[in-house]
Amino acid sequence: MARLYESVTPEQVMIAAPEELIFLAMNTLLRPGDHVITIFPAYQSLYEIARSLGCEVTPWLCQATANGWALDLDELERCRTAKTRLLVVNFPHNPTGYLPTPAELEAIIAWSRRHDLHLFSDEMYRFLEYDPAARLPAVCDRYEKGISLAGLSKSFALAGLRLGWLATREEALLHACLTLKDYTTICNSAPGEILGLMALHARDGIWARNLAIIRANRQHAESFCRVHGDRLRWLAPAAGSVAFPEWRGDGSSDEFCRKLLAAKSVMAVPASIFDFPSNHIRLGLGRKNFAEALQRVDEYLRGN
Repeated sequence: MARLYESVTPEQVMIAAPEELIFLAMNTLLRPGDHVITIFPAYQSLYEIARSLGCEVTPWLCQATANGWALDLDELERCRTAKTRLLVVNFPHNPTGYLPTPAELEAIIAWSRRHDLHLFSDEMYRFLEYDPAARLPAVCDRYEKGISLAGLSKSFALAGLRLGWLATREEALLHACLTLKDYTTICNSAPGEILGLMALHARDGIWARNLAIIRANRQHAESFCRVHGDRLRWLAPAAGSVAFPEWRGDGSSDEFCRKLLAAKSVMAVPASIFDFPSNHIRLGLGRKNFAEALQRVDEYLRGN
């Protein structure tokens, strides 16, 4: 795992389930009354764990633009308070597929350093960039108070192993997380770690296989949204296995997703599931039967 980074040693990597690692890191870093800024929309644990600890959470909203998704770096400063302790980001981003430029990431890191904040970076979709040249460096390699979360669930498509890792050069933080783990799972599954090691050794082939599926499905999704452009606006993801097009048809995206599931047994995820006030829909691009699912959606749209 340490070999996936530029400057991290094996002693600076902690292994556990990714969900558990979020829990451990935030319980170690945060105290009641602290303020946290979180990229939004987001995986629920990235903001709800902080709230459960008595922290105030301010969302840093991704914005849909004519060219896709974007983040306003000036807005980040407006989100900050005197009690801000942590910035949480997620690149490649779930659910939009947004990927900042290296310069934008460096600006985020510089801002965090200027205000002496920890920077928690969910990098679960890293290595699923459609253009490998666009791959961002890991935050733990670029910032002394950076914390990188990674795992086998997304880029390796091995969610059932429940295995991931936290990488940081702040070893005191890592030791505190390891101590707290004595009160969660104590240790990891030995069979899971063996299977995970096998996956890491075969990573190039696994990534190539997964990217081939995702790239094909991304093309299917884009073409589908063009055909149904009166009701679906395509917002191209730059990386990852999800997309977040906008529903422009009658009713809300919630209503559309409920009716689609009932009529065609196809599940799409409305933006409300992410506590995000918009009419977008998350599409998963990682399954081999994605084209078949789109065919069912096409049948539904043409009949309604």
